[in-house]
Amino acid sequence: MDIWDELPAPFFVLAPMDDVTDTVFRQVIAACAPPDLFFTEFVNVDALQSQGREATLKRLKFTDTERPIIAQVWGLNPENFRKSAADIAAMGYDGLDLNFGCPEKNVVKNGACSALIRPENRERALEIIQACREGAPALPLSVKTRLGFSEVDLSWHELLLGQKLNALTIHGRTRKQMSKVPADWDVIGRIAEMRTSLSPATKIVGNGDVLTRQQGEELAQKHGVDGIMVGRGIFHDPFLFAPNSPWGSMSKEQKTALYAKHVKLFADTWQQNERKIHTLNKFCKIYINGFDGAKELREKLMAANSTDELLEQLV
Repeated sequence: MDIWDELPAPFFVLAPMDDVTDTVFRQVIAACAPPDLFFTEFVNVDALQSQGREATLKRLKFTDTERPIIAQVWGLNPENFRKSAADIAAMGYDGLDLNFGCPEKNVVKNGACSALIRPENRERALEIIQACREGAPALPLSVKTRLGFSEVDLSWHELLLGQKLNALTIHGRTRKQMSKVPADWDVIGRIAEMRTSLSPATKIVGNGDVLTRQQGEELAQKHGVDGIMVGRGIFHDPFLFAPNSPWGSMSKEQKTALYAKHVKLFADTWQQNERKIHTLNKFCKIYINGFDGAKELREKLMAANSTDELLEQLV
């Protein structure tokens, strides 16, 4: 079954974010206001097929409350992509996504992720796509990428659309731009138009600067995309995917209770310290915000060295 064909129009996706969208945070968002589709964090296939496998598997942990869910992978070795695709299919994932967009300096230097946008690396990108199809022929395959490497380059998207992917997510910036300029939704719209003639069955997902559901719906209609992926916007509102978010009117007690729920779930899920306690720091700004004394409370929470210490401050 192609999960991408089962989604509403437009559909909403929680973006893959490293050290953010683990099973714990996805479960919290699922209980608040779930998106139509979840993604995992970035999973390195070369690590998964190495002695680092056990440490990497934590990134693939999920529960049925997080469905439908797509595993996002990255790496360099096509054979490791093939093996990992088979592993992910066996785990029961709803789809597989290739990270061809991460702009991180060391990753790009090694030739992975957004480095694959460069013309000299595109043959490897095609090898990776083929390897994943061989490893998991029944699993829907998608790609997340950018507008280009140093500048907008639609030949890249033309190449990807030629692969008849189930979905193509476009982050509306080049690799060079990182996140320093506003997302260019007009170019995302041009790629959606290209899809119509090159690969009509491929879903186009737009990504960049979406802070509310209403804004996402308007962008989808204006630019002709099938779905909207939200990343950093979720840090402003964990109920962002709800038709009418209650977040703006929630009290300090309600917000701190939600963070306490997150912390308890974190403690229960990672009982062997698979995740470091300071992973929780970045979530402070989501929940501990918008009320008197929030800044001071955040500072105390971010100095905590255990989940027990955090809960003492919160409960």
